[in-house]
Amino acid sequence: MLGCAPVKRFRRLFIANRGEVAARIAKTCDILSITPVFGVSEADRAAPYLRGRESVVLGPSRSSESYLAADRIVQAAVQTQCTAMHPGWGFLAENPLFASLCEAHGVTFIGPPPAVMQELGRKTPAKAAMAAAGLKLIPGSDGVLRDVAQAGEVAAATGFPVLLKAESGGGGRGMRVAREAKSLKEAYASAQAESQAAFGDGRLYLEKLIEGGRHIEIQLLADKYGNVVHLGERDCSVQRKHQKLIEESPALVLTDAERAHTLAAAVRATQAIGYVGAGTMEFLLDQGGELRFMEMNARLQVEHPVTEMRTGIDLVEAQIRVAAGERLWLSQDDVEFRGHAVECRINAEDPTNGFAPSPGVIEKWEAGSDDKSVRVDTHVESGYEVPPHYDSLVCKVIAWGEDRDAACDRLAEALRTMRCDGISTTIPMHLAVLSSKEFRENRYDTRAVPGWES
Repeated sequence: MLGCAPVKRFRRLFIANRGEVAARIAKTCDILSITPVFGVSEADRAAPYLRGRESVVLGPSRSSESYLAADRIVQAAVQTQCTAMHPGWGFLAENPLFASLCEAHGVTFIGPPPAVMQELGRKTPAKAAMAAAGLKLIPGSDGVLRDVAQAGEVAAATGFPVLLKAESGGGGRGMRVAREAKSLKEAYASAQAESQAAFGDGRLYLEKLIEGGRHIEIQLLADKYGNVVHLGERDCSVQRKHQKLIEESPALVLTDAERAHTLAAAVRATQAIGYVGAGTMEFLLDQGGELRFMEMNARLQVEHPVTEMRTGIDLVEAQIRVAAGERLWLSQDDVEFRGHAVECRINAEDPTNGFAPSPGVIEKWEAGSDDKSVRVDTHVESGYEVPPHYDSLVCKVIAWGEDRDAACDRLAEALRTMRCDGISTTIPMHLAVLSSKEFRENRYDTRAVPGWES
């Protein structure tokens, strides 16, 4: 990557996120000699990654009064002389009103233009663009549902079971399955409430539930001048209740022909909608072998390090440079894919007790492996208290290998040597998955966690 070549337009950048996300963005800011300024809640004001850094307390622990308080965040950015805003992933990252508010106050939003973000949120034009580019769609509603009555009409036409999904969602939140008409009302209310609480937006849409599929996504990068490249695909099929647990690249379940066709179509669609920045297209590979487009996320994904490990490209740096008006420095032929990479998310949860949350003080933290082919992204240290208010992510562990087996072996070894004393974590579950025959033989789907009874 360009590394220490300066980004002339930005000197101070406001980070509107927390935890591992904020720490990750700050690392790239340091490389680019950009001063990061952190917006934090009361619960996070003493977080280790803020030590020696400039920060602004946005409000109380509750997300709606801190990390979702768009006006406060923009005001804090302006008052601290930041000319750029990085929303991270989650919270306001895909909120076009927030992006517009930033631009209106002279703060460059690190992401796609608000109009493009708005279009992607309106499922009809977004899906039309994807279909025109040659991608197959999942049947469902043409955009946001008006109410539960309309959900019933669409479900009847589509056929049960169906999946209700948050319009502004991510991370598996705001999603509920309805297997018959009588359960639709309750599922709608539950999904709407969770979506409102998590994203400040209770709007929902509906899709036919494809069971027994594989979750495939494509990483894309576009500049303001119409140049688009893909950075390969990821397989994110190890999931629990729509929450991704393990991600890897490449997706070995795809044939070479499927991969080539879908990657090319994804690039065409990204160009057609005028996308700018880093974005992710998500697909489901159904049991019939059809790869069907689900949605495009106008942000980086939690699992983006998998792609970074294979390509050597810093995606946060790419986002910042594109937002600053720079042209893409590489063509598709310049992108080199090396070996295999796999990532797992370590959460403060007890997998032996229904994945119950396990907030509390981390008495002893050791990242473990010193293997240069292993990367640990985290915001914690010994003595850090995992708060109960937010996502329970403790760290992400990413391993690279010449092939899938080598990458998985390295990841397992890193987990075995990691210490996170004082709280329960999902490390035992990840080790069980990595050693399971189903996972190692690539014979599983999104319905169950291979090697683990949950």
